[in-house]
Amino acid sequence: MPLGADTEVSSAFQLICGTNRDLPASVADGRFREDLLARINLWAYRLPGLAERRSDIEPNLDYELERIARETGRQARFNKEARTRFMDFALSSEATWSANFRDLGAAVTRMATLAPAGRIAREQVDEEITRLRSTWQGSDTDDDAKRVREVLGDTPIDLFDQAQLARVIAVCRSSQSLSDAGRKLFAVSRGQRKTKNDADRLRKYLAKFDLDWSAVSGVP
Repeated sequence: MPLGADTEVSSAFQLICGTNRDLPASVADGRFREDLLARINLWAYRLPGLAERRSDIEPNLDYELERIARETGRQARFNKEARTRFMDFALSSEATWSANFRDLGAAVTRMATLAPAGRIAREQVDEEITRLRSTWQGSDTDDDAKRVREVLGDTPIDLFDQAQLARVIAVCRSSQSLSDAGRKLFAVSRGQRKTKNDADRLRKYLAKFDLDWSAVSGVP
């Protein structure tokens, strides 16, 4: 029934919404309408960021090169050393990819544009890595706080615990199971212990914050 009308109007459509905000928290803060959230919040899915699905980086590296070639008519390719250098950085924990595919697309565009004769060499890659590091500098603390807030809400914790827990959450979200995450987190100390139940160690660590695997990984 449209506002002010006295006859019904029928329509058939699907509404898909996307956001990078915590909408329940925004409702609590008075920054989002509770009734609107109630209307649109039928099914909710969390899309992991690029940093949590690093296996997507290399195929999308090639996709971006093909896209640039289509749009500009100018082909660009990495030499072997440059590609290895870029992928080593892209897959490392140092690469936060805070803007997700926008970061990756912009990085490839810059390297392809600056590459002499369309050949991306180590020099262009090193310059781009320096640029990305500068872009992401100072964002780590904000990202840590956001990750912890997603699972703990407004529960206050020490900055030390925040940084540690944020890293644990990131590893859990990029892992296939509790055991897989435990192996990554305790890889060094495992060799110094008689019992090697990494999953149990991780489970006990999460329990300190009243958390479990499903809460931090988003996987039931």
